Amino acid sequence: MTPPTHGFDTLQIHAGARPDPATGARQTPIYQTTAYVFRDADHAAALFNLQEVGYIYSRLTNPTVAALQERMAALEGGVGAVCCSSGHAAQIMALFPLMGPGKNIVASNRLYGGTVTQFSQTIRRFGWSAKFVDIDDTDALAAAIDDDTRAVFCESIANPGGHIADIEAIAAVSDAKGVPLIVDNTTATPYLCRPIEHGATLVVHSMTKYLTGNGTVTGGAIIDSGKFDWSNGKFPSFSEPEPAYHGLKFHETFGPLAFTFHSIAIGLRDLGMTLNPQAAHYTMMGIETLSLRMDRHVENAVKVAQWLEQDPRVAYVTYAGLPSSPSYARMAKYCPKGASSLFTFSLKGGYEDCVKLIDAVEIFSHVANLGDTRSLIIHSASTTHRQLTEEQQIAAGAAPDVVRLSIGTEDADDLIADLDQALTKASGPA
Repeated sequence: MTPPTHGFDTLQIHAGARPDPATGARQTPIYQTTAYVFRDADHAAALFNLQEVGYIYSRLTNPTVAALQERMAALEGGVGAVCCSSGHAAQIMALFPLMGPGKNIVASNRLYGGTVTQFSQTIRRFGWSAKFVDIDDTDALAAAIDDDTRAVFCESIANPGGHIADIEAIAAVSDAKGVPLIVDNTTATPYLCRPIEHGATLVVHSMTKYLTGNGTVTGGAIIDSGKFDWSNGKFPSFSEPEPAYHGLKFHETFGPLAFTFHSIAIGLRDLGMTLNPQAAHYTMMGIETLSLRMDRHVENAVKVAQWLEQDPRVAYVTYAGLPSSPSYARMAKYCPKGASSLFTFSLKGGYEDCVKLIDAVEIFSHVANLGDTRSLIIHSASTTHRQLTEEQQIAAGAAPDVVRLSIGTEDADDLIADLDQALTKASGPA
């Protein structure tokens, strides 16, 4: 099944999913196995030499996970995909073959707090570093990219503020500098935004969120556009002989699939960030209804955001689906079906009223997650973005007077009523 021949709604159900050849099972089975029997010694040798594609050991490849990978590649319009244990794992997996000691990435300053911490603190232990810039300032972006830069990183729709990145403009700068653009498409999902069509080299996901949609499992994915020249002199992992495979050159051997094969044969082999087959199964079932859920998420988010914007207790709302948002004009280009359902709002009563509001909600769940069918609420500055300085929190859209909402698929009127009663307890009647 090739992506150009089918619509999104068909692909989200059928891509990667074929009747099981052994039993005829229509739903992709959970292949709960560690290892796979080789046909003979020559078959085993060919698999280990990357001369034949197949299954060796489930740290590397698994039929259930492989089906999910094919589906993710189809939905994002990539040539291949690699699934792993979480969204954070996907980010490290994406950077792993690109980086080296002394190398850096240039990243948006409007990122999820955990990503900022991973890039500003954790990756230093590998000898890598990150520079954070206003991703809308393409001159600043270009100036930040130096001879040691190996990637540019942004989110299509930023968490938590809902800012929509100008992917084509960012990609133009990245291309001119000869480095790949990595776009985190978690908040938008491929139903609302397809970053590869706008110039992204790699797309990463926390599949834990909207893709699974039910808050049951964690998972991550990296989708490879297959369009980048890995032999431009900056990426020896792809262009130079690989000692572990007797001098094989990944880009020369696998062409557009160089990143995908490297991430499985070396990334998963040595980092071990494996997605288990049961999690892959749950995620595939979630994706089958992705477009249906996202339409409802967007519909509800517009209603709730419009109501909040007119409420006198609210200072501002950041939802990109509102005409008042600076990102509204970009929505038509990058997210024509809607701006997802993640956004923030500020209370005039400040931090204290934010805390009271969160403690007073009844339908909204106070959890550190997003993209669930259930509506979720959190105070980012004291939780998901707690590790950041106040200046970083403000830049990321997570100031102390701000609450983040992930609007679910419940009845929008019930969500509004819940927020109204909670706001009354926190800030008084409207």
